[in-house]
Amino acid sequence: MITLFEHHKPAPGSSSLTPNNDDLVTSSSGTAQLSVAAVENDFVAGVYEKLASVYDLAFGPTLQPGRLRALKRMGVADGERVLEVGVGTGINLPLYPRGCAVTGIDFSSSMLEKARDRVSRMGRRNFRLLQMDAADLKFADGSFDIVYAPYLISVVPDPVKVACEMRRVCRPGGQIIFLNHFLSPHLLLSRIERLISPFTIHIGFKADLDLPAFLSQADLQPVSIEKVNVPRIWSLVTCVKD
Repeated sequence: MITLFEHHKPAPGSSSLTPNNDDLVTSSSGTAQLSVAAVENDFVAGVYEKLASVYDLAFGPTLQPGRLRALKRMGVADGERVLEVGVGTGINLPLYPRGCAVTGIDFSSSMLEKARDRVSRMGRRNFRLLQMDAADLKFADGSFDIVYAPYLISVVPDPVKVACEMRRVCRPGGQIIFLNHFLSPHLLLSRIERLISPFTIHIGFKADLDLPAFLSQADLQPVSIEKVNVPRIWSLVTCVKD
């Protein structure tokens, strides 16, 4: 079992975290089942093509506290290079400071169209938006200081492959951050989530992605895990690349 510790670059005003044993990675996690739900890229793309026009209304305010906490946690400095994996409609983009360089990628052309419209309205030049498969990032090793996946990792067909790609393009010592819902550690809730996961895919996410198994199989160790949003069924997971 690993021990969580406070990130070496804490956000202003943040306090030390108390480890939540339910969220820790155990020795058996490497062989645990990630999810009962299976999806393909084309199916996911179809879901998000349909959601593009209503995404901000449906998932904006309710999930915004997690987005705000993530940006505070990563503490982006001037000159840092950020990759947002699954930029969607660009709802996070106004939160980034002007002095950093942000690259956003997404598989959905409709989502990216919304993001480009947002960037145009903002009139800022520190954003680059590209259509790309998160499991096959077209960037060199170590290209970014921070690699961030907001509300994405439970949607992609192969979460571990995406996480490995995120780690590859992150520089040594850089941050790899996931903001997502993960399978509950409580027996009854986890059974319900596994039962409904094949159906929640149709509104854009797997309800039963197992966090310890995911981190273990992606060879990542978290330095902090925080519960965010209301209800607190979402987790902000921060890792640092060795």
